[in-house]
Amino acid sequence: MTPNILRILATVAAAQAALAAAADDWWTGAISFSGYGTFGVVRSSERNADYLVDAFKPTGPGFTHEWSPDVDSRLAGQVTLKLAQRLTAVVQVVVQQRYDDSYRPAVEWANLKYDVTPDISVRAGRTVLPVFMVTDSRKVGYANPWVRPPVEVYGLVPVTNNDGADASIRWPFGAVTNTFQATYGRSDSKFPLQNGADTGEAKARQLLALVDTVEYGFTTLRVNYGRARVTIAAFDPLFDAFRQFGPAGAAIADKYALNDKEVTFLGLGASCDPGSWFAIGEWARFDTHSVVGRRSAWYVSGGPRFGRLTPYVTYARARNESNTSDPGLSLAGLPPQVAATAAALNAALNAQLAVVAAQRTWSLGVRWDVLRNAALKAQVDRVRRDEGSNGTFGNIQPGFQPGGSANIFSVAADFVF
Repeated sequence: MTPNILRILATVAAAQAALAAAADDWWTGAISFSGYGTFGVVRSSERNADYLVDAFKPTGPGFTHEWSPDVDSRLAGQVTLKLAQRLTAVVQVVVQQRYDDSYRPAVEWANLKYDVTPDISVRAGRTVLPVFMVTDSRKVGYANPWVRPPVEVYGLVPVTNNDGADASIRWPFGAVTNTFQATYGRSDSKFPLQNGADTGEAKARQLLALVDTVEYGFTTLRVNYGRARVTIAAFDPLFDAFRQFGPAGAAIADKYALNDKEVTFLGLGASCDPGSWFAIGEWARFDTHSVVGRRSAWYVSGGPRFGRLTPYVTYARARNESNTSDPGLSLAGLPPQVAATAAALNAALNAQLAVVAAQRTWSLGVRWDVLRNAALKAQVDRVRRDEGSNGTFGNIQPGFQPGGSANIFSVAADFVF
């Protein structure tokens, strides 16, 4: 074998080795599966309405069920595929009660993530919507101390994912780490209407969320801002009817209709968890500039840890910061039949303005870590609705008293795998 042939073979062998190394770098083939779940039941002392933890729940404990498993129960699985050293694909599917009272699986996340550097990453697809302290884990009961995150705050934005892209960059400054994240995209969500027979849809476009998180030792501080153009067509018939009354009706419709309105969100949060105890608190304001109103909410929560037991106490408050009534159309000088129609429209408008949740809740609970990947929890909530408000209660029946109070009892088993 001549030296030239040896050199050619050596070159080919080196090229094959280089290609194999490149292939290994591009396609790692590493795949992993994980999941989480909660099995829980909830009881409410209020028998003339259902306790609804967010706008997507059609039923709950109280009127519909004495004991409801639908509030917190869910099961989720996640597949993570390492396509390359810097490229990862994630798909997460969740089974839980939906707006139509079904348990059809839904895709919670489905995205590609590329690590530009160890501190800079970008994602495209369906990602988490980062609006709260426990955004990434708000559905993962095992990751949280409570049976569920405080509904006064987390009910402000029940949407949990975004179709679009996000980017994050992390800056270490000695013992301090600052992480900035920007998210852009859109979201479509269906929800049950009050009559329980139909559904509505909320469409968010030009959705932007900006989050800055500072971590120092056991302490985390977080601030976030979000905005979107939101449309809820379910309100269109009401405000189209108002527009039939000329400029006065059009002014009311323009003020309250939720059709491509800019909706804004502002949130602040802080937590400290050295291990032997934890404390966390959040404040948020959500302004729709529409009939849905402007709301603010906050909570503080904390407790000690005694081995596997974690007792905790939480106080949460939700306020309605917009008007709960409006004079509506003037009935003066209108013919009787027309005046009756105008009065009915005014009543429908005021009924919608009045349903904005305003309440306060004291919660006492305990978590018991029975296994390395499983925990049992029990929680008692004392919910007091503001005067004239239904709070977070729906499916209202005769005999319900706005401004009243109720006791909510919850037990849950959380696990991860």
